[in-house]
Amino acid sequence: MRIYGINPVLEALRAKRATSVRVSSRADQRVAEVVRLAEAQGVEVQRVPAADLDRLTRGAVHQGVVAETREPQPLNVEDLVRGAAGTPLIVVLDSIEDPHNVGAILRSVDAAGADGVVRQSRHAAALDGAAAKASAGAVAHVKVAEVVNIARALEDLKEAGVWTVGLAGYAPKQYDEIDLTLPTAIVVGAEGTGLRRLVRERCDWVASIPMAGHVQSLNVSVATGIVLFEAVRQRRSR
Repeated sequence: MRIYGINPVLEALRAKRATSVRVSSRADQRVAEVVRLAEAQGVEVQRVPAADLDRLTRGAVHQGVVAETREPQPLNVEDLVRGAAGTPLIVVLDSIEDPHNVGAILRSVDAAGADGVVRQSRHAAALDGAAAKASAGAVAHVKVAEVVNIARALEDLKEAGVWTVGLAGYAPKQYDEIDLTLPTAIVVGAEGTGLRRLVRERCDWVASIPMAGHVQSLNVSVATGIVLFEAVRQRRSR
């Protein structure tokens, strides 16, 4: 898996997932930090022209650093629940394909100390490139379970004792009216279409985030972050 950008590559190295690193000749203290960390781990480092990195990343903003990484270990829903550090807090992605949104959600999951992400294996954004960059390196640390069917995954979560909370703008119940101190999975859908019907029907609760302005919706990554940190707030207040 190929990633680029200083933060994603540094975090991949810290997670011991990088297998090789390419850097340009750009003089930069943080690029030097990447090189030092890679060499300390015995990871191959190649110095190449910036044009080579432009080609490898198809013109993306790579900050002079590109790395190849190991694929993460395959996980399932049960792995996330069993591996929870405390009361499970999980995010489920229903048909979210934009890599920038996926990366931003991973960043919020990591920041909130949540236990991982469930997403469909088909029609999903790759976790390299733009998603890894948008995650600021969180992709190297957040556990991701790939499933065939999201609706079935919600049933698996329920069987494991996890309550499922879907986010939808029309829901009369507000997100902060729900007890998120319980084992919880926050279920979010794609912008525009939202949660698919079968997924929505399998949620224990459907909740909204109240809007006070003229725009009646939030970016899905922002909405996810709001509810994640409401869960953090409630759990700290117990």
